[in-house]
Amino acid sequence: MPAVTELVRQIDLYVELGYPALAGLTEPEFRQVFQPMLGSVADAVGAGLDMTTSERRVPFVVVVTEALIPAAVRQGLTRLAGGAKPGVVDRNHGEGGVEPYRPIASLNVPDAPVYLLEDVERGEEFTGVPPQDALPVLLDRSRTPLTIDEGISLVTLFPAVLEKNKCFMLAGSRMDNKRVPAMWISDKAPKLGWCWDGNPHDWLGMASAGARRA
Repeated sequence: MPAVTELVRQIDLYVELGYPALAGLTEPEFRQVFQPMLGSVADAVGAGLDMTTSERRVPFVVVVTEALIPAAVRQGLTRLAGGAKPGVVDRNHGEGGVEPYRPIASLNVPDAPVYLLEDVERGEEFTGVPPQDALPVLLDRSRTPLTIDEGISLVTLFPAVLEKNKCFMLAGSRMDNKRVPAMWISDKAPKLGWCWDGNPHDWLGMASAGARRA
């Protein structure tokens, strides 16, 4: 699939889900936010980005961030592949829900309403591995763990990546505690919950990406 065609598909899906109104923008204004992405995608492809897509890996994800629409609102618009139930946020994140989570500073996540995430994997090889042990392995490979914003965008645009017993942690977002956010399936819907940093889960891998482009 041509990269520009895939870029347009992702933006179109956001529009279909009502993102422009949620962001307080008209549809043309919303689409204009993504115009710089054309150059980013061209640069990524020129640098050799593999455009092969599967349930395990997608070439790129156009990420919409908290700066544009709150995470809890966007999570409510996720669905499983072929499913109809809206995504939910676990009630046990603590006071403030998912709002207090922030990207790990060392990841240099772009301070932008939208950006490009490249070479994205759901990371099922890390099922059964505690987050605190999986993260150093990813970093040694020069890969980066996904944040909450990135996980929501991934499931929104590629719902087939979230499968029974092949769900994933979003270790790129943290609070000042041992909780690691994660995306899994609950009652036939995507659920944004959390797990403990030191606990293994045989149904949670660790999602990661190759790079981010502002």
